[in-house]
Amino acid sequence: MSVIKSEDNNDRQGFLKRCFSNTPNLRIHLVFWSIFTVGLTADLWSKQSIFFWLSQRQTSSFIIIDGFLEFVMAENSGAAFGIAAGQRYLLTAVSIVALIVIFGLFFFGRHKQKLVYIALGLFAAGICGNLWDRLFNDGRVRDFIDVVYWPGRHWPAFNIADSMLCVAVGLMIISSLRVPNRY
Repeated sequence: MSVIKSEDNNDRQGFLKRCFSNTPNLRIHLVFWSIFTVGLTADLWSKQSIFFWLSQRQTSSFIIIDGFLEFVMAENSGAAFGIAAGQRYLLTAVSIVALIVIFGLFFFGRHKQKLVYIALGLFAAGICGNLWDRLFNDGRVRDFIDVVYWPGRHWPAFNIADSMLCVAVGLMIISSLRVPNRY
């Protein structure tokens, strides 16, 4: 009986050792947490600042580049392009699950490319920035960047968090193309 317990204990220790043997080194932690902190701070600060500034001007928009770029006060109760509008609890749950996956990939993924860790930091910051709004702004995400891509045609308003999420997706695509083919 003591032999069985000893083997079980060795198996558990071996499993834990395998799980934690490839965790990111200090340099990767610095990169990830710096991107996460700066990105989240920039997103929350920019939303607060632009919305406050526009409300003080008693206007809902301000032209930056005429016919191309302006700041607006827009709130989105859905995900990208208004998908799942009004589904606050669903979108909050999806954000929390996504964060768990991102942190799991950061701590336990065995990535060889720094680009992946940069993308994960951007994902975490973007998700947290929009999750903050969902939790503390009645389920609505504050968007303020309005781009006119064709005369009279506007891209849906977005924010810094949305930009970080798009950049992260691009970096993940680039990193997947850089992996050598093993076949």
